[in-house]
Amino acid sequence: METAHLIAFNLTLLAAIASPGPAMLYFIRTTLASGRMAGLYTVWGLGVMAATWTALAFMGLDAIFVVFPWAFVALKTIGALYLLWISYQTWKHASAPMGDAPTPPLRAFFGGVLVNLGNPKSVLFAGAVIMVIFPQGMALADKALVVANHLVIELLCGSALVLSFSTKHVSAGYLRAKPILDRIAASVLGFLGLKLMLSR
Repeated sequence: METAHLIAFNLTLLAAIASPGPAMLYFIRTTLASGRMAGLYTVWGLGVMAATWTALAFMGLDAIFVVFPWAFVALKTIGALYLLWISYQTWKHASAPMGDAPTPPLRAFFGGVLVNLGNPKSVLFAGAVIMVIFPQGMALADKALVVANHLVIELLCGSALVLSFSTKHVSAGYLRAKPILDRIAASVLGFLGLKLMLSR
């Protein structure tokens, strides 16, 4: 593996992180609703699971999904149902005032893990990127470096975004428009959940 391979992987990864999706919407909404620490733990959970998908892609899990499509469908369905549940809860409590109790760190972390765990397309994406960018027959140490690199990029980018969304100005604006913004977030999450469930 050469440095150029890692740079190409990082550029692809940054483009994927910047693309709006359920993970980004989830941690933004968590940050605005529950504060900076909840947002940070959420993106750390998202990052750990994203890097885990890359590790599993190196281990050939994408091939297992091809051989056993029912496993892919089952995991995808669970993820879609989780997104729909988040959508329902967000819509249901859109008009409710913010609670005083912060989101527990472990709950925020595992919420992030579950959102990315429920998107098995991540491992297919990682597998495709790995096949295109990296040479065949990479050493185990090189694979571990790529996975560690992925985790660091996810944590740094996610944490930076949380810090920017948790400023007083942004938080105050969210509180003023909470009912509308929560219903928009719920609608988008619900749409993404249905899309994930119905997609092939």
